Amino acid sequence: MKELTYAQAISEAMDEEMARDANVILLGEDVGIIGGNFKTSVGLREKYGDWRVRDTPISESGFVGLGLGCAITGLRPVVELMFADFLGVSMDQIANQAAKIRYMSGGQVKVPLTIRMPIGGGRSSAAQHSQSLQAWVAHIPGLKVVLPSTAVEAKGLLKTAIRDDNPVIFMEHKMEYNRKYVIPEDEYTIPFGKANIVHPGEALTIAATSNLVNKAKAAAQQLTKEGVKVEVIDLRTLVPLDRESIIESVKKTGRLLIVDEGHTNFGISGEIALSVMNEVFYFLDAPIMRLGTANVPVPFSPALEKPIIPEIKDIYSKAKEMTEQ
Repeated sequence: MKELTYAQAISEAMDEEMARDANVILLGEDVGIIGGNFKTSVGLREKYGDWRVRDTPISESGFVGLGLGCAITGLRPVVELMFADFLGVSMDQIANQAAKIRYMSGGQVKVPLTIRMPIGGGRSSAAQHSQSLQAWVAHIPGLKVVLPSTAVEAKGLLKTAIRDDNPVIFMEHKMEYNRKYVIPEDEYTIPFGKANIVHPGEALTIAATSNLVNKAKAAAQQLTKEGVKVEVIDLRTLVPLDRESIIESVKKTGRLLIVDEGHTNFGISGEIALSVMNEVFYFLDAPIMRLGTANVPVPFSPALEKPIIPEIKDIYSKAKEMTEQ
């Protein structure tokens, strides 16, 4: 085992895959000379050269399109958007092209394209740099959607994404980049579509995404001290979604809380709830509940931003309320 930050784990995953496969390249704004806006590619340009680690102009539609072209002609590009909010600039290339080419070619054309991006609030980056837009991309057939919660998950899932022959949207929470984790020394990958139970329990199931997994685990640990054992599931991927793990857990606990930093309205929490309802309805002891970011643009002011994003205390309070029903 060794200790790495979340950002270092991402960099190590790309380094290992670039060393393993000469077709893996990295494109994006400031990914080369300065090693990435969040320092997720430090040293890669020096090691692999500026043909394989290429700084691009500030033109997301251009370099995402470039990455797509590289993917369908034999390379395995990793394209970095500086913020997930810039999905809007490149959505035609992602939703209308990358997501559909394999289907429209009858499977003849592979699209091994990984698009990485930071999501989430907490840094006072304001409304255009703080969104969690996983519901946007999860809605589009043909895209796989990954949300790693820790450095361990980030490294293993990113290696799987780079090796996948389909387009993968890889969403990294910006509040995790500098946090340190202990990860395996040996090479490993994590399969898509297999959730991870990070805290066992029988009083309530919390299905969580991204760094809300860590907040949910902290809330569950508090509740355990009070004699209430809560099960926390790290969904890892939204597409494919491991519904079976959620269903089996809820059959045991009788309660389900879904936490996701995306806005609650039309978000993935509602989709998850309804998608498991037929299987868990007669096992429920209380209504399914959800926590998400309030339905307003994410404010710049910390005093306004912090209260609208789910925190440990919010998950604790909601979980306690549900287990007392």
